[in-house]
Parts: sequence; C-alpha cells; structure tokens
Amino acid sequence: MFYKSLSLLPLVFGTLAQAYSNPGSCSGTCWTHDPSVIQRTSDNAYFRFSTGSGIEVTKATSLSGPWTSLGYALPKGSEISVSGNSGSDLWAPDVHKIGDQYYMYYAISSFGSQVSSIGLATSKTMEAGSWTDQGAIGVSSSAGKSYNAIDPNLIQVGSTYLMNFGSFWGDIFQVPLSRPSAHGSAASYNIAATTVGTHALEGSYMFYYSGTGYYYLLISNGICCGYDATRPAAGAEYKIIMCRSKSATGSFVDKNGKACTAGGGSVLLESHGKVYGPGGQGVFTDSSNGLVLYYHYVDTSVGYADSQKRFGWNKLSWSSGWPVV
Repeated sequence: MFYKSLSLLPLVFGTLAQAYSNPGSCSGTCWTHDPSVIQRTSDNAYFRFSTGSGIEVTKATSLSGPWTSLGYALPKGSEISVSGNSGSDLWAPDVHKIGDQYYMYYAISSFGSQVSSIGLATSKTMEAGSWTDQGAIGVSSSAGKSYNAIDPNLIQVGSTYLMNFGSFWGDIFQVPLSRPSAHGSAASYNIAATTVGTHALEGSYMFYYSGTGYYYLLISNGICCGYDATRPAAGAEYKIIMCRSKSATGSFVDKNGKACTAGGGSVLLESHGKVYGPGGQGVFTDSSNGLVLYYHYVDTSVGYADSQKRFGWNKLSWSSGWPVV
C-alpha cells in the first residue's frame, strides 16, 4: 500500500516495531545459551541451567534476578564420551521434576557432528554439587542416521514419557521412553521437518495448554551462533516457530494448517528492536507471572558474540488459540 502522506510512515513503522514485547528485565548473571528454567516447589526459588562445560547453574528469587552463579551441575562432566567431546562439554539441558527428584537431560556432541548422545543427571534439590550423573539413556546417533540426538526435551502425557530431540539432518524426532531414565526398544519418528535449505530446525520444546486443549511444539529455526564472525542473511538468524496438535505424538500444523513435517511453522518470536536471534526456548508456569516463554538472544547494543548472549523471558498471552509474545 502506498501512503500519500509521509506523516503516516512513523506510525506504521512504530506499530511494526512494537509487534513483540521486549524481554523482561534481568540482573546479575544474565549470560545464557539454550537455557532451561524451573521453579523449585519447596521455596519457589528459580533455577536456570545453561549449555557449556558441566552445565552452569544459576539461581534467583525472581525471573528478573539478581541471578547468582552456583557453579556447575556436573563439574567433572559426564561419563558419556563421543568423538570430539570427551564428556566435559554438555549441551542443551532440559530439567523437570518427576516424583521427588529433578531430572536433567543433556546432550553430548561436537559442533556440526551427527555423532551424539543424550544423557541424564538427577538431584533432590537442583543445587550445584547435588547432581548425580546417570549416563546415557539410550538415545544416540551416528553418521548415516536420519537424525541428530541433541537438544533433548521431555514431556509427560499421562503415564507415558516422550523424548523430543534433533537438530538439522532430518530435523525434529520423538521417541517414547520405557521410563524417564531409559529409552527401551521403541522406534523414533519424525514430528517436524523442512525440505528446504540446510534443515535448520533444532531445540524443540513441547508443552500442553489446558485452555485450548492443544499440545504446542516450539522450534528454534535458523542459524544460532557465530554472529560476530558471520552475520546470516536477514531473516536467516534464529527465530522461534510453532505448530500445534491435539496429540503429543504427531500431526502438528501451523496457523495456516501446514504440516510441521512439511516445512510448516508460524513465527512466535523473531528479531526485533535490539533483540536479535532469539531461540533455545522453553516454557514453564511461573507462580508469579503465569505461563512464561524463556530463551537466549543477542542484545545488539551489547554485542553479537556467543559469549554475550543474554537470558530473555516474556509472559505469554493467547490469541485465537495460539500463544503470543
């Protein structure tokens, strides 16, 4: 549409710039990558776990902080070892409370490699030093497989546990677990894929919202890292896309009804203002803020390096059955 009056342009552009809410505030230790955030039930303390080394543990009394680093969940690393990673560099934690224990799933791999494995550690409190490595859960990948076994995400459906995982190659897969600590013999199956580009889908997170009766599958889509060295083409950087289904095991579609296994995915959050490349996301119900989306992002006023990525969070609202930031 062409506007005859240039005075309308600032209003139009301003509206577009405000399409997404800015991240909630953060103080203290705000660096993170692929965060997992959970609130401890005994005292409502917040814990945040991040990719790298033995999984950094940070703690706060509110989402805004101040966040304090407690050290590492597994300072000695994992007993799992794969080519290119001896077990000292753990990725993409995903933390849940099951019964009276906290379960932390993590991945072992090396950048760009399909050789990967998913492991588990458990704790009664989530404090640094309280975690016990349980080793591999039986979900792994090697060259030639259709998937890459990183970015684990657990969802419980009734008495069934499902593990979502994957990155690039055949994109996002799911497998039922025989119990929270073991894979069993069930075969994995594809729940999201694209046929274009480099298959840059990863970091999936699934949650159920009782207000709509749908399961929502959130995916990090695009190039995640190294923005200080090479900036992706505009729009090719990380963003969070979503699909939904009445079933946790498949048939996910986007807002236009396009299947998530055929390249579907509606944008939940993308670059805007000083926020660049948001991704590595998850969702949890906060006792103070309700349903919250959390993620990492680059603050363009600070810097584009991976070492400068920050913790972001927003309350979710709903529109026509879909979450909105």
